[in-house]
Amino acid sequence: MSSASRQIKQGHGWRLGWDPNAPQFAGLVGSDRWSLELTQTELEVFCRLALELANTMATMAAEMMPEERLSCEIDAPEIWLEAEGFPYSYELHLIVQDQRGGEGYWDAEAVPELLQAIRQLGVL
Repeated sequence: MSSASRQIKQGHGWRLGWDPNAPQFAGLVGSDRWSLELTQTELEVFCRLALELANTMATMAAEMMPEERLSCEIDAPEIWLEAEGFPYSYELHLIVQDQRGGEGYWDAEAVPELLQAIRQLGVL
């Protein structure tokens, strides 16, 4: 396995990793206190859903009063995600619902950097 293809990105309150050569678990998501390994498919679905959810939250900003909070969820057979908070500042909750379970959570302060890292990861 070439370590040159392996990517680990992290910031305050989040971690994101991808190793396309890994035999089973190519992805890693987490925070400072928890982490979950994901299969390649789970990682791809997580990244796609997180970006779709971010777009939905941004779209909702035009429809809401600035002080209004909302909760929005999106899922696929492998991954469930929920955004809760304001369209411009929200927490992200993850549940892996494929053949094994797992759950994680990112604070609102971590989400913008996590989304930027997802865009840069190159999984999609």
